[in-house]
Amino acid sequence: MDAVRLEERPAPAALPGDFGVARRFDPTRFDDDVAWRAWRAAKLAEHPRRADELIVPLADPARPTARELDALAEVLGRANMVIYRGPVLDEAGARAAVSGLARACGLRRFERHRSAGDDGLVAIRITDAPRQAGFIPYSDRPLGWHTDGYYAWGGPEAAIQAMVLHCVRPARSGGLNALLDPEIAYLRLRDRDPALVEALMRPGAMLIPPCEEEDGTVRGETIGPVFFRDPATGRLGMRYTARKRHIAWAEDALTRTAVAALVEIMTDDPVIFRLALEPGMGLLADNVLHDRSGFVDADDPAEGRLLLRLRSYDRIALPRPEFTA
Repeated sequence: MDAVRLEERPAPAALPGDFGVARRFDPTRFDDDVAWRAWRAAKLAEHPRRADELIVPLADPARPTARELDALAEVLGRANMVIYRGPVLDEAGARAAVSGLARACGLRRFERHRSAGDDGLVAIRITDAPRQAGFIPYSDRPLGWHTDGYYAWGGPEAAIQAMVLHCVRPARSGGLNALLDPEIAYLRLRDRDPALVEALMRPGAMLIPPCEEEDGTVRGETIGPVFFRDPATGRLGMRYTARKRHIAWAEDALTRTAVAALVEIMTDDPVIFRLALEPGMGLLADNVLHDRSGFVDADDPAEGRLLLRLRSYDRIALPRPEFTA
């Protein structure tokens, strides 16, 4: 494990269950206690306990073999995320690798982000470039818990469902990511009180106010749920940000309690994984919860931290247990 720095967490208690059968569960239903308990038991039994269980080596991420895709699918089926480890490449080679891996995993529809290249990839580095300066991802400051694309909501069909985050160059120090499976966040919250999950499934749970860009364009206000059900697969989706400004939550006690409980869960859950991606490593995930610690970068900007990010409206299309309609 020389290629990744890990902060280990204690293993959660595992419960027995048939993972393949138990996952036939609708996360928006609260009237089927048998299905819920079976799914819960299976989820906890199968979920990885250590960050190194997430890692799958790929000889060439641009052209993964059938065996490598099966290995990726196995980890994704357990954790909704996988860390791949490939060869060290320059930026051009890394862009080709991420694009090839995305295609091999069935990702076709990408976010048209203002900072993306023609390949849909966004370079995450410290910069004062127009339309990036002042935004935390392009700085060395800590980035709080969030799912990618949380600020947009056009219904579940138009939500960001998958992401790739590939490391070309790490920071000199720091820049660790924390990762949490949204199904675990859902499970912990439902264990506390199913009403808390229901509150965050309401269509008016989270409001992101309009944002005016430097060129005068305006991203409109968006109002939507935190948890939702993907109509194509039946699986759970999640939108969330821990930001304190430029966000409004539904003004009721149950929603406030649910948001506070999520903060507690993301503080010390035993299956939060913390790691620093090294060159050639990347996160392939169903838009999991993640954050980033602050970091110290290289003195020479040409040697500074560089990650490539890709966001997709598609679910990762590798065969694995799915929720059914």
